[in-house]
Amino acid sequence: MFIIVGLGNPGMKYTATRHNVGFEVIERLAFENNIKLNKKKFNAILGSGVIGGEKVILVQPQTYMNLSGESIRPLMDFYKCSEENLIVVYDDICFEIGTIRLRKKGSAGGHNGVKNIIKHIGTNEFKRVRVGVGSKSPEWDLKDHVLSRFDDDEMGKIVLEIKRASEAIENILSKGMDKAMNMYNVKIKQDEC
Repeated sequence: MFIIVGLGNPGMKYTATRHNVGFEVIERLAFENNIKLNKKKFNAILGSGVIGGEKVILVQPQTYMNLSGESIRPLMDFYKCSEENLIVVYDDICFEIGTIRLRKKGSAGGHNGVKNIIKHIGTNEFKRVRVGVGSKSPEWDLKDHVLSRFDDDEMGKIVLEIKRASEAIENILSKGMDKAMNMYNVKIKQDEC
């Protein structure tokens, strides 16, 4: 069994913001695989089903982003899910819109939601799908940037990127992480964030 978590903030105020692309990828996965996100447990919205031949639990934590680990640890304990079967999807300001990056493990890279997950599960060895949301303008505060919505020029790109991230997760489940990384990772010029 895999637990697939999309990070975001609960509530209408945060819907369709850059910080909530993880939620949107989970919604896309649920739609494409006929999984209903209709259970509430461990301070999260859940749906269960099968994707790529694997039983999955799709998760949207209802804690705020910076407390995501508080929801994920009890879910992992309840479902007896190991860290190697945890996939976390989240926004990344290091990548332009239209870019996704798959990783087997790594640091939080400055992302407070991921930092809290590492703190609560005790390891950084879990799979990640990082969804590029674009870097902030110099005059913007980081918080204002990640809580902003996409402009008209960005909308088409982010919709396609969410679809690609959903497909990447399906490929992780059906073909394995290494093959999925070869299919979806792209070279970037800047240093890894």
